Amino acid sequence: MKTFEITINGDAVQAEVEPRMHLADFLRGEKFLTGTHIGCEHGVCGACTVLIDGCPARSCITFAVACEGSKVSTIEGLRDDPVMAELREAFSAHHALQCGYCTPGMLISCRDIVLRLPDADEKRIRLELSGNLCRCTGYVGIVAAVKEVLAKRRGSGSQALVLRNELGPVGARAPSAHRSEPAARRPKRPVQVSAPGQQETFDAERWQVVESDGVELNQTFGVGYSSEKVWDFFKDLDQVARCMPGARLTKPPVNDRAEGEVKVKVGPIVNAFDGALDVKRDNQRLVGTVRGAGRDARSGSNARAIITYYVKSTGNDSSQVDISVKFLLTGALAQFGRSGLVKDVADHLTALFAGNLEATLSGKTINEGAGAPLDAASLARTALWNRIRNFFSKLTGKDTKR
Repeated sequence: MKTFEITINGDAVQAEVEPRMHLADFLRGEKFLTGTHIGCEHGVCGACTVLIDGCPARSCITFAVACEGSKVSTIEGLRDDPVMAELREAFSAHHALQCGYCTPGMLISCRDIVLRLPDADEKRIRLELSGNLCRCTGYVGIVAAVKEVLAKRRGSGSQALVLRNELGPVGARAPSAHRSEPAARRPKRPVQVSAPGQQETFDAERWQVVESDGVELNQTFGVGYSSEKVWDFFKDLDQVARCMPGARLTKPPVNDRAEGEVKVKVGPIVNAFDGALDVKRDNQRLVGTVRGAGRDARSGSNARAIITYYVKSTGNDSSQVDISVKFLLTGALAQFGRSGLVKDVADHLTALFAGNLEATLSGKTINEGAGAPLDAASLARTALWNRIRNFFSKLTGKDTKR
């Protein structure tokens, strides 16, 4: 059990919970705030959306103890909020709810749109709401309600608000020595909000955090080409990116540095990590190190990785590539990085990359679909099915592959 402090709807709370209890379960089961609904429990449907330090967050994939020192607002705590009052009235007028299960999370996301994007058009509203699923309304009434509230607020001269002004677990907090300090003594640091498309300076990334707190994965695969040819392949960063599902370079490499993006699709949500990478190569030992850092502007999540690859000769026309990866996710998507299926998903990605590498070396074209989002959910389902199949294979002593 772990004791933590949190502010819920303006009330200071100290509680003792299991470290792996999710915030949604804590709010519903311990504080009886049942307006926070639980749907998919995978961070996809949006029914469990609450505000953490002013930002919408999936409470079903956020650990309660990760919210130490944060301010959480549920739908109950927004009863007297003026923007929420406008939205409730507009929802009623436009028949924007039917069964109502998605409505609390939907209202919280709509409130975020109204406050953050006062000039949003219908296309942008629908994009922002793509992470909140509704099986009843077809979204027509919901979008109409948001448009009405935005139009009224524009007429009254309301301005956009910067919602994130404190540290919290929705993308701004990185592991640090301050995490174990009581909230009252934790220093408040200003959070810099980058303009769209603006990249953080690459040298500012704190790689020691990745080394100490990152998830480590090790992969090995064979290639039917000489080690010299495979080593030369890794020198072309654009070629390497094309072989990795969901990845592409956005600017040509300069002096072993490049900018690019990785798109990851989780259910209906596509997260695009824009960032930079730096490459160091040892031509004598055939060892390369890649440091990559990216940020998803949509969720506020950050990703950093240190990748070391070794190319070894296993014969005249064959070689082996050993890859060691340490990666760290912070923000709304951090829970996916600790999933037990990550290793299985990495195995599938490695197999896809190895196949694309061999195809490229043999002169085949693999450009079709380049830059398309990596479907993480599909990979996870495949990995889960393989686990189940392997379990029954061991149990029955028979091969269940068909």
